[in-house]
Amino acid sequence: MKPAHSPHLPLWLALILTLTMVIVVRETAVVLCQMAGIEKAANIVGLVAMFVILMAWRLLKGLPSWLTQASNTLLVDSGFAFLPVSAGAGLLLFALGDELLGVMITMIVSTLIPLWGLALLANRWLNHAANSDSTTTNEPKGQP
Repeated sequence: MKPAHSPHLPLWLALILTLTMVIVVRETAVVLCQMAGIEKAANIVGLVAMFVILMAWRLLKGLPSWLTQASNTLLVDSGFAFLPVSAGAGLLLFALGDELLGVMITMIVSTLIPLWGLALLANRWLNHAANSDSTTTNEPKGQP
């Protein structure tokens, strides 16, 4: 991975560029999915396309710092948009009555199993990276 280049952009411009990039990728996915006759898949196609674009950008040039700064700002500030929805969902949970325990167990288990799998994969990946780092040598070329 190459180091990130960082032209210094003001935050407002970085936010506009980041949002423009997200909107263009999503709307392109909508158009492509409509042409393919699978309109309902547009959001996931856009998500996968954005992931592929960002991974390629990261591997080829390195992500610019303005993109990281803008996406972090959007991520932190967008959490407040879900607060009313979360509060409403919490109130509806208690309206379940006798089914509340079953729903809560299902939610907890369906959250913990993927997290457990992710932890196993991360542990394997980190151990592999640590083992490969410890086997490399720092001797200059041409010297025994």
